[in-house]
Amino acid sequence: MALLIALSLLRLPCTVFTSPPSGVEMASEEKNHTQGFKGSEPSFKDEEFTTSDQPHRLRRQLKNRHVAMISIGGVIGTGLFVGTATSLSNGGPVGLWLGYIVMGTIVLAVMVSLGEMVAYLPIAGGHIRLAERFVNPALSFAMGWNYWYNWTIIAELSAAALLIDYWHPNVNNAVWVIITIVVVVTINMLGAGAYGEAEFCFAMIKVLTISGLIILGVIIDLGGGPNHDRLGFRYWKNPGPFAQFDGIAGSKGRFLGWWSVLNNAAFSFIGTEIVAIAAGETKNPRRNLPRAIRRVYIRILLFYILGTFIIGLLVPYTNPQLLLASGTAASPFVIAIETAGIKALPSIINACLLTSAWSAASSDLYTSSRALYGLAAVGSAPRIFLRTSKSGLPYVSVTFCASFTLLAFMAASASAGKVFEWFSAMTSVAGLMTWFGICITYIRFHKGMKVQGIDRTTLPYYTRFQPFAAWYGAVWTFVICLFNGWSVFLKGQWNTATFVTSYLPLILFPILYIGARLVYRTSPVKPEDMDFQSDIAQIEADEVPEEPPKNKVEAFWAWLM
Repeated sequence: MALLIALSLLRLPCTVFTSPPSGVEMASEEKNHTQGFKGSEPSFKDEEFTTSDQPHRLRRQLKNRHVAMISIGGVIGTGLFVGTATSLSNGGPVGLWLGYIVMGTIVLAVMVSLGEMVAYLPIAGGHIRLAERFVNPALSFAMGWNYWYNWTIIAELSAAALLIDYWHPNVNNAVWVIITIVVVVTINMLGAGAYGEAEFCFAMIKVLTISGLIILGVIIDLGGGPNHDRLGFRYWKNPGPFAQFDGIAGSKGRFLGWWSVLNNAAFSFIGTEIVAIAAGETKNPRRNLPRAIRRVYIRILLFYILGTFIIGLLVPYTNPQLLLASGTAASPFVIAIETAGIKALPSIINACLLTSAWSAASSDLYTSSRALYGLAAVGSAPRIFLRTSKSGLPYVSVTFCASFTLLAFMAASASAGKVFEWFSAMTSVAGLMTWFGICITYIRFHKGMKVQGIDRTTLPYYTRFQPFAAWYGAVWTFVICLFNGWSVFLKGQWNTATFVTSYLPLILFPILYIGARLVYRTSPVKPEDMDFQSDIAQIEADEVPEEPPKNKVEAFWAWLM
């Protein structure tokens, strides 16, 4: 990674490239908006790097149902099924619930900001390219490499090993890591269409699983399980609604317990912005992306707010199985089902959770490879990563990013639960920094629209909460990042691994940004100079009429998706 960034900063000859911003197979006759980096020419031209005489580029293969399910898949993952174990242990049932509510509001603020920009300009590279256009090429550089780093660390591979440990605790975790890597890499090497179909199926399993678990949780709580034990709000009373973090008494301990939930909750929500990266491969993006963004509201409310509320009713925060470092399956849902005396169901649920880990890992590889492609498209990475097959697969980017899955073999030499905690901490901070960059980009986007007199109500998607929502998201994400590793500063709690995984991404981001500013001598884009017109003609030309539903079944499916 350090070598790649160094090559990008030095701008070796292999790094000069800019693809058409729309990332589709048809060449745009509009001016390509690529500012480049001042003082470090050569200038960027619209040239192709291919393996034949014909240009190969990303193709729009993702349909509405794919985008809809990808947006769901980005919300439901191992963070909800497994990561909530640590959150419940640290914060207690009410601390867990309130933590996810607060994080849910932050996610909504980020997504409405991102949605407005990416629905208007659905270009390859998503928010990475938008940062270059509306803020500064240096911010695009920092966001791009941060985002790539975020998704290259595939925490779900260790989560998969953690889940399979439930059945075979005596088998080396390396076996399960290899199987998961093969599944994930195969899906991604088959292209965006195959990824969309796989994610569609995986997301359907996720939705059915979490919906079934919530319903089952209500039944168990009301005494409908084999043991007929009516739980009610028992665990809210004993051991209590809030956990005393690290044994710290009083309101201070309860507040610290709630605060510790926020970083874990961030890992659960990281991925909602994947629809932006998929914009360059989405059919009819100006119609389909706003639909996906609007449905984020109900998904957060249903899956996370309601899901964490049910978890707090079913398992006491003192349950030792919640400690991921113990190496157990650790899903609060599985723990509750076992406690209720349901024998066969835990294995079935764990199998569903395993498909969730596969899905999330597949999304990680897809996103990291497209982020690397977007970096190469703006000249921030070697242009070899722009090589694509005739079907539009960026196979060099996919192969390179897939090589980092080997980090998951750390789970073979250490506790899979501990490795999962390390990886989730690293991806949480990097993801939060991405959200921070998205909010800053939107604030500048909003300012440019206002200065140039563009009516935001004419955009494909907009909200009335701006720019206040973007400021809310920016402030919260920065504060959470700044204090995410605070627990290591408690007396007797210093842990070098926790400190490094908590603060490495936070330290790396400003280094990347300042380094790019110094090397390329760039300055922020002035509101009056922001380009809101390039690529619009091509984007509109890519839109095709949707066939109306032929019957009530198709009409219902169209409404659902």
